[in-house]
Amino acid sequence: MSSISTHKILMIRPSHFGFNSETAESNAFQQIDNNMSPDDIAQLATREFDQMVTLLRQADIEVEVIQDTSSPIKPDAIFPNNWISFHENGLIVTYPMQAEVRRKEVRQDMIDSASTSWGYEDRWAMDQIYSNGPFLEGTGSMILDRQYRIVYACLSPRTDLTLLNEWASRMGYQSVSFIATDASGQQIYHTNVMLALGDGYAVICLDSILEKKERSLVVKSLESTGKEVVDISLEQMNHFAGNMLQVLDRSGKSHLIMSEQAFQSLSPGQISQLSAKTTLLPIPLWTIERIGGGSARCMMAEVFLPG
Repeated sequence: MSSISTHKILMIRPSHFGFNSETAESNAFQQIDNNMSPDDIAQLATREFDQMVTLLRQADIEVEVIQDTSSPIKPDAIFPNNWISFHENGLIVTYPMQAEVRRKEVRQDMIDSASTSWGYEDRWAMDQIYSNGPFLEGTGSMILDRQYRIVYACLSPRTDLTLLNEWASRMGYQSVSFIATDASGQQIYHTNVMLALGDGYAVICLDSILEKKERSLVVKSLESTGKEVVDISLEQMNHFAGNMLQVLDRSGKSHLIMSEQAFQSLSPGQISQLSAKTTLLPIPLWTIERIGGGSARCMMAEVFLPG
């Protein structure tokens, strides 16, 4: 049985991180800051990125860092999990993204390098098949329980049901889809801001799933795979408490990667629940979260090596 977590993480060091007005239309987490220059924002984000890499490596987690190309300008290149996923069966999947500017993030040189260095033999280029929609934004749109072959997804303009089911059918997963909304009633743009899975636990904002039958179905699925539900509030979700990723270090010990903001929003009881299952690793990502509307999980593409 596959592990739910990987030992290896791919991260993209940004060249031009900044506010993306195109993605802000469907991402309520993004905030524009007119008090800082674009250069200052980019420098702060790069500093946070470098500190995150350092902290992950200090925890003995294997991190592959690739530098973003300076041209074309890609303000969201720091979030690679939306355009690429790596699978143990030797397949790389690339995904269609809603924002035109984000489609420039798909890098053939990275795909070729991963294929050569890590032994991937095939690519499913969904981004080319569905270049103008519908959309499915990788492991932002989909939370994968690779151990039990279940994919969880909240539907939105960035997460199409037909594509989700096509992905699940080809990959041999059961899909659990639902509608999730924030406190203002806007559809949550990515599932990975309201749900994170680990060994024996799931962090989820149940209040975001308004339909009781859907909520019950999600909880039943999580509990059927032996996961203790750690329920976070809408306010905690707004502080990125759902945007976490469990990663294994080189010895196989698990770490739950989250932002400092997310950690500070957790209650003592929730911290106790999670600490009983894994080691918590909070990282300061204040600028990246505020301007980019994504957090720790969005910055890491999991590399499940073939074999």
